[in-house]
Amino acid sequence: MELHFLGTGAGVPSTKRNVSAIALRFLQNNGRTWLFDCGEATQQQILRSPIKLSKMDRIFITHLHGDHIFGLPGLLGSRSFQGGESPLHIYGPKGLKDFITCSITVSGTHIKYSLHIHEIEEGTIIDTDHYTVKAYKLDHGLESFGYRIVERDQPGQLDVKRLQEIGISPGPIYKQIKNGETIHLENGQCIDGNDFIGQPKKGRVIAIAGDTRPTEASHLLAQNADVFVHEATFSMEEEELAYTYYHSTTKQAATIAFEANAAALILTHISARYEGREDQLLSEARETFQNTSIAKDYFVYPIPRRETK
Repeated sequence: MELHFLGTGAGVPSTKRNVSAIALRFLQNNGRTWLFDCGEATQQQILRSPIKLSKMDRIFITHLHGDHIFGLPGLLGSRSFQGGESPLHIYGPKGLKDFITCSITVSGTHIKYSLHIHEIEEGTIIDTDHYTVKAYKLDHGLESFGYRIVERDQPGQLDVKRLQEIGISPGPIYKQIKNGETIHLENGQCIDGNDFIGQPKKGRVIAIAGDTRPTEASHLLAQNADVFVHEATFSMEEEELAYTYYHSTTKQAATIAFEANAAALILTHISARYEGREDQLLSEARETFQNTSIAKDYFVYPIPRRETK
């Protein structure tokens, strides 16, 4: 899995940073993609990335401020023009359905695929064999969510070399062994499939916060995450201003990551006022949480898998 940062600015686009959009790309699933927020010109940013609209099947909106949703109507239309025919699910706060319906109706945009809009509340919003997604309500003046994506643990690797050493060739029997079944061989030997399977691969946890003041929900969102994405609209010296505008500082984001035992922190939603001063912001955060990065547009972060202990 990879995170692709398509827009990392705050409020309005600048020459260095577009407004909010992050793509989660599933490399093991042929480039299947989930999008988190869709600010103005997100589809233009996508053209300069490996992301394909036809591979996008879920969009998550953190909140309804324009810098997080104004790119959505155009992207939905372009997905039709670019051959996207598979269903698309969009999740977000109340009011999202009205915004999308009005935009595509008034503009006469024709959507060729099945579009499903889910206005969510806090709690689990997706639960499949492979992933769960839980929404946490944050503190931004209007309804704003963070999303916690949890990959389910995966079974360990089959030890093919050992099987071949004892004379078991590839075939349907490998599936039975992979399932942990007890197998009686023709030579009278009995083997336990579990003895030939490696340690399970621990599922990864990705936490993506919307715009917010520091809040207890942010700690729950980030708890033990492999990567935690959080806004840093203001420097640590502007804490009072951040509070007034329902945002966070670099140090506040780093403190949450540290207290929640996250493995890595990526700061985004960087105000244009700090252009050329990103090193200062990074230093502020690293004083509290060393494994911090500041995203820039087109930054790609491969999500590592923690070893099972």
